[in-house]
Amino acid sequence: QVQLVESGGGLVQAGGSLRLSCAASGRTFSNYDMGWFRQAPGKEREFVAAISGSGITTYYKESVKGRFTISRDNAKNTVYLQMNSLKPEDTAVYYCAATQRGRPTSRYDYNYWGQGTQVTVSS
Repeated sequence: QVQLVESGGGLVQAGGSLRLSCAASGRTFSNYDMGWFRQAPGKEREFVAAISGSGITTYYKESVKGRFTISRDNAKNTVYLQMNSLKPEDTAVYYCAATQRGRPTSRYDYNYWGQGTQVTVSS
């Protein structure tokens, strides 16, 4: 099974940037679609961004388009989320996830999840 280890979360002021990383185990990383989701206190876990196994296709939540960029390096078994122009409403626990099939924007279609990393944006 795939194991995911996240890093890069922290506290940043509004307008700042963070780069999240998710390192995956296994030799078939390129076979998995990868996604980033987030969950704020009292709210449902929501889709943020996703990328196909090849890295050719990407998907974004409307509110992060133009600010966040998802990418992957299959040689390093790693997916990234570059977050720029951060806003207080981006504050949440961010989760990395992997799936071999299903809808890349649906949290219900992912098989593997990381432990989550806290992102806090102060105003």
